[in-house]
Amino acid sequence: MKDVTEEEWTTCTPPTGVEETHFTVKTLKENREYNFHICAINTEGVGEPADVPGTVVTSERLEAPEIELDSDLRKMVSVRACATLRLFVPFRDRPEPVVKWSKMEGPLTEHAHIEVTSTYTVLVIHTVNRLDTGKYALTLENAGGMKSAFINVTVLDSPSAPEHVEVKDITRDSVSLSWEPPMIDSGAKITHYIVEKREAQRRAFTSVSDNCGRNRMKIDNLIEGGLYYFRVLAVNELGVGLPAETPEPIKVSQAPLPPGKVTVVDVTHDSVSLSWEKPDDNGGSRIKCYVVEMQTKSDDKWTVCSEIRGLRSTIDGLLTGEEYSFRISAVNETGKSEPKLLAEAVVVNDDTMEPIIDLMCNSFSVKAGDDLKIDVPFRGRPEPEVSWNKDGVELKETTKVSFLTSNNSSKITIRNTTREESGNYEITLTNTVGRKSAIIAVTILDKPGPPGAIKVDEVNADYISLSWDPPLYDGGCPISNYVVDKRDTTTTTWKTVSATVARTSIKVPRLTQGTEYQFRIAAENRYGVSRAVESASVVAQYPFETPGPPTTLHVAQATKSFMLVTWNEPANDGGSPIIGYHLEMKDYSSIRWTKTNRGRLIAETEFKVNGVEESLQYEFRVSAENIAGVGPYSKATEPIAARDPCDPPANLTVTDITRTSISLTWSKLENDGGAKVTGYIVERRELPDGCWLKCNFTTLQETCYDIEGLTEDIQYDFRVIAKNSAGVLSEPSQCTGGITVKDNVVLPRIVLDNKYKKLVIAKAGDALRIDADISGCPRPVISWSKDGERIEVKARIEITSTHTTTTLLVRDSIRRDSGQYTVTVQIIAGTRSLSVNCKVLDRPGPSTEPLDVTGLTAEKCTLTWGPPQENGGAEILHYIVEKCETSRVTWTSIYEDVKATTCKVTSLRTGNEYIFRVKAVN
Repeated sequence: MKDVTEEEWTTCTPPTGVEETHFTVKTLKENREYNFHICAINTEGVGEPADVPGTVVTSERLEAPEIELDSDLRKMVSVRACATLRLFVPFRDRPEPVVKWSKMEGPLTEHAHIEVTSTYTVLVIHTVNRLDTGKYALTLENAGGMKSAFINVTVLDSPSAPEHVEVKDITRDSVSLSWEPPMIDSGAKITHYIVEKREAQRRAFTSVSDNCGRNRMKIDNLIEGGLYYFRVLAVNELGVGLPAETPEPIKVSQAPLPPGKVTVVDVTHDSVSLSWEKPDDNGGSRIKCYVVEMQTKSDDKWTVCSEIRGLRSTIDGLLTGEEYSFRISAVNETGKSEPKLLAEAVVVNDDTMEPIIDLMCNSFSVKAGDDLKIDVPFRGRPEPEVSWNKDGVELKETTKVSFLTSNNSSKITIRNTTREESGNYEITLTNTVGRKSAIIAVTILDKPGPPGAIKVDEVNADYISLSWDPPLYDGGCPISNYVVDKRDTTTTTWKTVSATVARTSIKVPRLTQGTEYQFRIAAENRYGVSRAVESASVVAQYPFETPGPPTTLHVAQATKSFMLVTWNEPANDGGSPIIGYHLEMKDYSSIRWTKTNRGRLIAETEFKVNGVEESLQYEFRVSAENIAGVGPYSKATEPIAARDPCDPPANLTVTDITRTSISLTWSKLENDGGAKVTGYIVERRELPDGCWLKCNFTTLQETCYDIEGLTEDIQYDFRVIAKNSAGVLSEPSQCTGGITVKDNVVLPRIVLDNKYKKLVIAKAGDALRIDADISGCPRPVISWSKDGERIEVKARIEITSTHTTTTLLVRDSIRRDSGQYTVTVQIIAGTRSLSVNCKVLDRPGPSTEPLDVTGLTAEKCTLTWGPPQENGGAEILHYIVEKCETSRVTWTSIYEDVKATTCKVTSLRTGNEYIFRVKAVN
């Protein structure tokens, strides 16, 4: 191509050319004139060009916009509320147009999103609602022209708020409303309306009608004088629409009714005093004032005399002797009532009369909650002053008590009466002429007061008897019946026992034993049921208690295969005989108790428990049961091992009795139960009915025991129990029987064996033993002496004494132990002694004189010595002579049987040195 103003051609296509037979040339300048030619290319090269006829001017081609609406958009477009509205509209035009979306009913929602390209435009609204219903316009405009299209959209939603809600009429208890249908019905027909009301002081609306089919409604049963808001909601098949509410609260009121009875209170020569009653209905609005009007007999025109807020007015400035008519109108916020006319015309002049009370009845009764109204007509001139009192106390006007007094009557009104208003009412009239009173008895008919305190007369396992006093206040009529309820204290639900109890007592049956109940009783008359009085909680149980724990529980017998457990009856049986016992056991190392009687009661006070494991320690506890139930368990026994018991001690014998002590002896056990006997327990009891008490608090190892600290002349019984290393106690031994503690004097006696009557000889190193049998009562004091000196117990000397024997034992006797031994037995009545001569034979001692050597030669010498000072208790039989060379250590016997105290030693070696020694033999 080339510009017509230029000479040079420019290639527009790529160097390799294009395969198609069309091509768009871009990057041209607007409103310029160009020439074009086209060349073909093959493998050999570029061919001759072919010119495009004429010149081409580059300018925009104008096309008016054309909107291509889809057939669905030409109809009504319906979309559900909360869905997304998407309007897609393609178009064609040149140049690119200006796109504008709009809504005929108003501006587009701020949530609308518009997308525009060169060929289409899209309007998107997310989460549509009823306000998006309408007619949408699309306008395209460019240099070629302008085009518009319209799309009708209906959002299927609940309707909008009704239009023009208005109050059409107001009475003292109703309001009439009207309204127009909603502007937007959201594509569905309005089926009905919902009308709601709300008191001004509340926040929540309450429904008046859920299905109002018209555009108006009268709302009845409103509170007179109340302030209300009202609202209306349209409903279609898609739901409830927006509410339309009255902007200001509506007061339910109307013009009041005329005032009540108008009476002449007083008449003077120039004034008339009038009084009147309040209107029966104030129209729902507070009475602002009363308008008093008068009319003379000769005039047809009514003249306003006064506007007053009270119920009484005095009209002054009247003409004496003139006749006047009066009327009264009430005015509230809404308007003025019809006038109330005085029944008769009044002639203005002076008149006097003593008060007279025209009371038809002097007793009144009214149901509680109703208003009490007593109207007392009277007469008197001048108008008397009226006062009321009740039971001697003056009554004053309050919000509850009001008085309305005219010139010929006085009316007392007590609103919402209660029983406290019962009593005697007195009206007193006083004027300048006199004084008059009348008493009126008033009874308030009400439900009665609560009955008196509930008394529980009898309690059993399945019934409880109750009684109570009648109410102090019967409500003005007789009590017809009482209502009795009960409840389990574990619940809050009351159940009626009887609602027709005629008397002040009842027996409540069919109760559950052990359950705690509470009762309440209310009185009833013809006017209602009183407040209920409640009883204290009471448990349905027998009139006696469960028994106490059994006493003195212990294991009477224990073996490796069974244990016999015994106990005594409880000290307290709860007022009912014991029907049986429950015995439980457990391993000493366990915490779980198990029953031994397996569901059946134990009738006796002992039980044999089988199936125990040998050597295991067991504890037992027992509880008693009577008809009231199972009592507490006793204290558990000490742990007892399941082992065969050891035999009881045998041959229990009393060996000595004094006035304060008794000495016992017994035999060792033949059978220790498989465990070594570790000791004995001595028990005593005072006869005839004393309990067994331990005499020793440390285990005895011996089979004898002296029981000290007894009381003189008291009779005791004694027994002994053995205990082995397994901790098992034997059965008690056979008792000694009754023994009286007192001194029984028997002279002491010592009996020695015949061998002790001769000289008792013992060899040195052997034991010297002297046994003596003794007796005497009371138990004698035993002592030993040697050669007149008392023998003390030492390492070698041992003295053992019992009730019947005493023994002196000298171990490893020596020569000095020889002598006269004396045993002495002493009691109060006397002393007895016996002596035994003992001789200990020992080797003789050394010679008393030195060993002399005489007649010494080379081969012999003569030895001389004296007899030993100590012959060892026996005659010297002979001597033994020995020698020893000093160069040796061995002694050699020279003579072994020398009778004399001298001898001649021969065969000695010359020059040797010798040592000699002599030993005596007895």
